[in-house]
Amino acid sequence: MARTYAGVVGVVVILIGVVGLIAGEEPLLGLVNIDILEDIIHLATGGLLAYVGFGQQDEGLARSVVGGLGAVYLLVGVLGFIIPMLFGLLPNGYSIVDNIIHLVLGVAGIAVAFSSQGGATART
Repeated sequence: MARTYAGVVGVVVILIGVVGLIAGEEPLLGLVNIDILEDIIHLATGGLLAYVGFGQQDEGLARSVVGGLGAVYLLVGVLGFIIPMLFGLLPNGYSIVDNIIHLVLGVAGIAVAFSSQGGATART
C-alpha cells in the first residue's frame, strides 16, 4: 500500500512542482502561493516518492519514506500557520490552502506508513 501511495502522490507532487516552475511567482488560481524554493522541494520529494513507488524497493523502504515525508509535510503544515514565511525562506509565504494541503499530505502519509503491512516484499 505504501508503494502505491508513494507512486501516485509522487507523480502529483512532481506535477505541482513543474506547474509552479512554469507559473513563476504568481499565486496559482489565486489560492496557492508559489515560490521557486518550494517548487524545487516539490520536485525532490515527489521524485523520491515516485522512486520508491515505482522502483524495485521493498515495501519497508516505501513505508519509511512515506512516513518520514509525511512527518515533514505535517510539520510544514503546522509551521505554515504559525510562521507563514518560514523564517524568510519563502518570499510569498504560505496561504491557508497551502497549509491545508501540507497537513493532508502529512496525515495521509503517516496513516499509510502505519497501516501498511510490514512483511510485504518487492514487486516482481
